[in-house]
Amino acid sequence: MDETAAKQITVGQAIQQCWEQLHDSDVFYGHGTDNPWDEAVQLVLAVADLPADSDDGVLPHPVSVSQYRELQRLLRGRIEEHIPLPYLLGKAWFAGLEFGCDERAIIPRSPIGELILHDYQPWYAGPEPAGILDLCCGGGCIGLAAAYHSGARVDLVDLDPQALALAAENRERLGLMDRVEIYHSDLFDKLPRKRYDLILSNPPYVDAGDLASMPAEYHHEPAMALGSGPDGLSLTRRILASAADYLADSGLLVVEVGNSWEALEAAYPRVPFTWLDFEQGGHGVFALSARELQEFSASLRE
Repeated sequence: MDETAAKQITVGQAIQQCWEQLHDSDVFYGHGTDNPWDEAVQLVLAVADLPADSDDGVLPHPVSVSQYRELQRLLRGRIEEHIPLPYLLGKAWFAGLEFGCDERAIIPRSPIGELILHDYQPWYAGPEPAGILDLCCGGGCIGLAAAYHSGARVDLVDLDPQALALAAENRERLGLMDRVEIYHSDLFDKLPRKRYDLILSNPPYVDAGDLASMPAEYHHEPAMALGSGPDGLSLTRRILASAADYLADSGLLVVEVGNSWEALEAAYPRVPFTWLDFEQGGHGVFALSARELQEFSASLRE
């Protein structure tokens, strides 16, 4: 991008230039976009201080010299250092909401967001959720989105105090101080004993092999939020062993395990995991009802 052209460039031209550079680079897309065009659009709109859902009417909008320089700086970070775009921008979108985003927590991208927007249907058959638990909450996106899109009280739990600090900032950003509690706990260890209608979790689930071969972008995220033992299931096993003790009779457990889904099925061949489908993409998310957790508790607690 030639800075001498900065005074003449428009949003549309800036998007085209960004797309060309991203297209010709070796960056990996997996943190909110899956292609260079969408990434270029998101980057330019953010730098130009335009809404993320802007239409084509903004394309003739001029880009100032200072915005152009900022665009160049962010592109260098994206292409040369492989920093994921949400970290560069300091924000990410999840379930229709904007969250603060930095290297204290992984970038919001769980397909559970789509489930929240569909009111957990058709998988949840209980009354309107009054209590929801977000285990391994990171920056809080799942639990906070669940609270924002319902009237439920939500508890956020994580072992990493830095991630919880970001979750607290996002709670304030969304105005959810009165309905969301934050707990520093190793899963259920320090939680008060109570029953939830829904337990939602995107725990660390990357196995040792995948962790070693992940693209450079993922190495900017906290390692403790990604890896979970040789088969990726260390935390998921603990969740399965205890979840029934914290679910209401009509409650539902929803957990994302990504590529570790095959290892999970092999580890618990008798457990009838329901694997969820998503219109917007994503895989490796299962649901188990409180009844199923109770019925197969012997297998789950081995």
